Amino acid sequence: MKNVIHVSAVCLYDHDGRLLTVRKQGTGKFMHPGGKPEPGETAAEAGSRELAEEVGVDVPAEALDLMGVWTGTAANESNTDIEATVFTAPGSWDAASVVPAAEIAELRWLDLSQAAGHNDLAPLLTEFVLPRLKA
Repeated sequence: MKNVIHVSAVCLYDHDGRLLTVRKQGTGKFMHPGGKPEPGETAAEAGSRELAEEVGVDVPAEALDLMGVWTGTAANESNTDIEATVFTAPGSWDAASVVPAAEIAELRWLDLSQAAGHNDLAPLLTEFVLPRLKA
């Protein structure tokens, strides 16, 4: 039986409409900023906190729009599925003002029209979020 971890993830866009992806230290897959909720924290609160911790972007939890909840294969943990609550942050951001922090090793702004050319994206992105965004 697979382990299941719960995570919150946030879609954040720059002024050119590109989606922010991050690669955590010691991993090879790019994914949304986000992470596991702390005890007593809602999914939106976790998404808001993780944005601030990982990329220095402050968006109140109540400003995040729910995109969906999906269960899929975890990108960086073997024999594990994630149940991901995915939000969209309002507006667009200056790409230069978004900086890697905490466990984030690298940022990449993803042009959605060229996403299929990247083989280093997390399953949550390729299986659920990108198809939803293209629909």
